[in-house]
Amino acid sequence: MLRLVTGGLLTALIILSGALPAPAQEAYPTRPIRVIVPFAAGGPSDIVMRIMAPRMTATLGQPLVIENRSGAGGVTGIEVTAKAAPDGYTIAIGSAGGLAVAPRLDRGTPYDPLRDLAPLTLAMLVPEPLVVPAAMPFRSVQELVAAARARPGSLNYGSSGSGSMPHLAGEQLRAAAGIDVTHISYRGGAPLATALLQNEVQLGFADLPILLPYLRAGSLRALAVGTQQRLPWIPDVPTMAEVGLPDVDANNWHGLVAPARVPEPILVALHRAAAGALRDPEVVRLLNEQGAIPGGNSREEFGAFLRSENEKWGEVIRRGNIRAD
Repeated sequence: MLRLVTGGLLTALIILSGALPAPAQEAYPTRPIRVIVPFAAGGPSDIVMRIMAPRMTATLGQPLVIENRSGAGGVTGIEVTAKAAPDGYTIAIGSAGGLAVAPRLDRGTPYDPLRDLAPLTLAMLVPEPLVVPAAMPFRSVQELVAAARARPGSLNYGSSGSGSMPHLAGEQLRAAAGIDVTHISYRGGAPLATALLQNEVQLGFADLPILLPYLRAGSLRALAVGTQQRLPWIPDVPTMAEVGLPDVDANNWHGLVAPARVPEPILVALHRAAAGALRDPEVVRLLNEQGAIPGGNSREEFGAFLRSENEKWGEVIRRGNIRAD
């Protein structure tokens, strides 16, 4: 009898335990979130992340710990992120260089951004105007192209490094306008701006935040922008499409990514926090002051953008046989 009663009790407990709800999934997040910035402190990626971090912290209820992991033009930090545990406690803010350009250059990037990363949202778009020194006579893209065609090889265009966004933008212009201009590589945007001011190079693309002080001072002249619309900072400057070169659409950008295979609910939470921060009026104001356009698009939109940028710059790199420094 005792065995029968005991067996019956055990059977009942098993049945009851099967009817009970499964333990609730652990809430996210329960500890600080590491944000990899793949550049030194003070750069564009670092600035936008530090502007966003307090708003994301307020939404997520946990602090964001920013970790600067510079190296290889942004590749080192993105590699750390791609290889991190897919638990939502490591994310990164990458640039066009690390997420779309470097993987298409012939240098063995140790990750595939389309396979090893989960897109969260575009953080900001940084326009790349085409500029010339104020001492140059060109007042329009048409005048610049006409001069370059009249004297092939006589004009130099500068960039912030071989394989950089300004280099690829110059290659876009060269191909779209059918001109022969010589590429001169510098180590960074500041040396490039100096070279333009000193007329070492006669034209070039660069991030708008670097150029704005010189454009406002009148020492450099912007001829066109690669964005779809004119920019509020330089409203009189036409778009490349307006001057007949719609294929020149170079813009730098920075976006948030997580390791691939992060669970869907965690990706949803991270996106909500990031997109919400980018819609905050104070964040918008601060990014606009930097000469940047705030992002905040959906994960699907950023994923499509990431694929498009990889395809676009991969084609420019192949066509120009471009190699990194």
